[in-house]
Amino acid sequence: MTDRTTNPVSPFVCDMNAIAAAKREQHIAAALKVFRAVQTIQELPNGYAFRLPNETTLLMQTVEFMANERLCCPFLGLAVEIEPEGGPLWLRLTGRDGVKPFIKAEIGEALTDTVAQAASFR
Repeated sequence: MTDRTTNPVSPFVCDMNAIAAAKREQHIAAALKVFRAVQTIQELPNGYAFRLPNETTLLMQTVEFMANERLCCPFLGLAVEIEPEGGPLWLRLTGRDGVKPFIKAEIGEALTDTVAQAASFR
């Protein structure tokens, strides 16, 4: 058992065992759908913002991804924003110093080549 008062910072490691075995494949599929739909990426001081089409199905997949990702990667900050007037959907992945290389490594392969190359994810 980890004592949070002496070790409050989790490592940059994805623990897929934190997601129920029956849901892992579904989580990976949701992540692929979300990140293959990314239109552009904005670098933030503490992570990245991923612009997505404002579609209800994609919003639901994004929320599903976030619900499980928070379990396997507790060091990530996760946020979704929908711009007004039918504007885009934004997924933000943030964290402490050092999180950006982790995000690039984990997300880079799921992105389309055009988006990944434009944002220097590959």
